[in-house]
Parts: sequence; structure tokens; C-alpha cells
Amino acid sequence: MNAAKRNRLLLYIAIPVVLLLILLRLGLFFLKSDGFSGLSMLLPVLLLCFILFALCTSAFFAAWVYQDCKRRGDDPVLWAIVVFAATPFMGLLIYFLRRSEIKATCPACGHRISMKANYCEKCGTPIEKEDHRVMAKQGTHHLAFIIAGMVSMVLMLVCLTGFIVSAATGKGINTNVASNDRVWNLGSIRMNDNAYLGDVWKLDFRSASEGFVKEQNMTIADADAQLLYADISCGTVPDGATLVLWLVQGDVAKSIDVTNLSEPLEYPLNAFENGKVHVRLQINGVENTVSEIHIQ
Repeated sequence: MNAAKRNRLLLYIAIPVVLLLILLRLGLFFLKSDGFSGLSMLLPVLLLCFILFALCTSAFFAAWVYQDCKRRGDDPVLWAIVVFAATPFMGLLIYFLRRSEIKATCPACGHRISMKANYCEKCGTPIEKEDHRVMAKQGTHHLAFIIAGMVSMVLMLVCLTGFIVSAATGKGINTNVASNDRVWNLGSIRMNDNAYLGDVWKLDFRSASEGFVKEQNMTIADADAQLLYADISCGTVPDGATLVLWLVQGDVAKSIDVTNLSEPLEYPLNAFENGKVHVRLQINGVENTVSEIHIQ
């Protein structure tokens, strides 16, 4: 197998592998969380289209770079992978800063020479400027790749804008803390630790946006006998600040103010059924909070 075919084979393998890794990442997110529960279908569709058009943009520009490298005698596979992996914006910038100049062929000996050369460095044949115009075609090559890349980029930006506008306005996003669907936050949280190990949820945060909801799904095995244990300490409680613990299952939603617990909370679960229950902490201004919650 010659070098050109081997390089093309590497490129054909690299692109599907990248696509597979991206799809695998989305699949793991879907399995680990509640998927897209609590979102209108428009948002995940816009996000998926953004990813697909971004990949198409990178692929088209990488294809153009591949052809351009072949004309210049550079390594086409290496640069195509760089442009595809580094996003077309950064990849193209790096490529245009580092790419070699186009070289022509000496009409006497066939040696590759610079377009600016006045004579062939190998055989010494003088090169006239008219010969340069004959030896190399002027103009942009493979315009189809550039046009396709620009169209994909425009569609990518349209999808991204639609996603950002929809998310910013809260349209199609569930923010109801008492809902049985997943709650999606439009704010932010500064966390030190968030872990769910051995059926124990540990959350340690410094601060959060007003009304921010952090949740963890737990399982009730025996609703009549089990209790929910919550050991929560709020380090900083400004005036009017609260921390509310929510338990949500179907149409049943219970809330408990846990801002100033003097001892760990033991909450009966007989109002619920066996199965999954949403355990949520609604943060309303409290800071430097450490919590440990589990069902036993």
C-alpha cells in the first residue's frame, strides 16, 4: 500500500472514530441522567443539529486543507486531522500561519522550485515569469468544499443561536421544583463536592443562584419502614435566606425547610410508594453548606 492510500485510510478511520466518541458521550449522558426529561424536544434537536453541522463544517474545511496540502507537498492527513480536531477556526488559523508555499516544476529537469525563484536550484535553468504562469494554475481550488463548509457554518450558528435564545428565555425548560420531570437550572452553583456513593448523597457548595435546584434520584425499597436521613449544615444564612428539601414522586411533592437544623432530620416516607423518588435541595441564598442525605 503506497503512502497516499495509507494516509487516506487513516483519515477515513479517524473521522468515524471521532463521531463515535461524540455519540458515545451523548449516550452516556442520556443513561446517567434522566435523559432529556423536562425539556421540549426543540432544545435537544437544536443541540444535535448544532453538533452535526459543526462536524460537517470541520469535515469540509479539513477536506479542503487535505487537497491544499497535496498541492503544496505537505502532509495532508496530519493537517486534515489538525483542522478537524482543533475546530475549523483554530485549525485553519494554524494552517494558514504554517503552510508551505506552492511550488512549481522546472520545465527542464522537473525539480520542484519556489514560485519566486528566478532559476532552478538543481539544474540552473533560468525561470521566466511567463513560465510560472504556465507551471501553476491560479485561483482558488476545490471551491465546493469551501462553499459547503460556509453553508454548514451558517446553519451551525443558526442552531446555536436558537438553542441559546430558547435556554435564556426558559422556553421549553422545566424549572418547577415540584415537577416529577427533571428540573433544569438557568443559574449557576459553586460547588466543592457533589457525589452519590453507597446510596449516600453528599453535597458541599459555597453559593448558588437564587432558587437553584440540585437533585439526586434515590430509591425507596420499603416506604412504610424506611426513613430519609438528612444531616445538613448551612454555614452562612443571610436574612431571608432558606434551604428547602423536596421529595417528589409522581403527583406527591413534600417540602421541608432545612435551613437551621439543630439535629439530623429523620423524615418518614409512608406518603410515597416504593420506587424512584426525586430528592432536591432548593437553594435560596444560603452559602457554605454541607449536606449528607440517604434513605435507610
